[in-house]
Amino acid sequence: MTMIKLRSAMALPLVAALTAACSKTPEPTATTAPEPPTSQPAAPAQPAPTPAAPAAGAGQQAAGAELAWDAPASFETAPNPNAMRKATYKIKRAAGDTEDAELSVSQAGGSVDANITRWVGQFSDKSGDAPKRELKVNDVKVTVVEVKGTFASGMPGMGAATPKPNYALLGAIAETPSGELWFFKLTGPEKTVTAARADFDKLVNSLRVK
Repeated sequence: MTMIKLRSAMALPLVAALTAACSKTPEPTATTAPEPPTSQPAAPAQPAPTPAAPAAGAGQQAAGAELAWDAPASFETAPNPNAMRKATYKIKRAAGDTEDAELSVSQAGGSVDANITRWVGQFSDKSGDAPKRELKVNDVKVTVVEVKGTFASGMPGMGAATPKPNYALLGAIAETPSGELWFFKLTGPEKTVTAARADFDKLVNSLRVK
């Protein structure tokens, strides 16, 4: 009887220890992975820069032709009256003149001298000689002529035009390396043509092979 009580007394502390161990709150364990860093949204693609448009220039060129030139701002582009014209420009009249001047650009047959003779023949009562001068502009041979007097030019088969006194002509015939002939003929009242001489010379000096 005594032995049984002793064993019971010894078992009590062991049971208490086991009970305490079982009732202890377990350590927490990680059950979820840490959140990945928030990624930054991709920057929107920037459109490629639009290339700047070339500045508009005064260059006037006959499409598909071998020759090019720059027309001064004072030369106003006008419609071509016929298929022979490659370009037509109007030059505003000077004070005191009653008409504008016109610059025609064309191609035609015949030699340089034959066309100069034809131009001079369109004038009567000429004042002085009609000297011609030759120059080289950007590999283009140019012959320039000037005439003053009474102008009477008519298209072949169209009859004679009304004579116009106190008129002038500034003409340039350009010959390209391939042999093409281009005719630049400025006609109009003498004061208007004289006032346009500087701009006419600028156009001649801009002639170039394309």
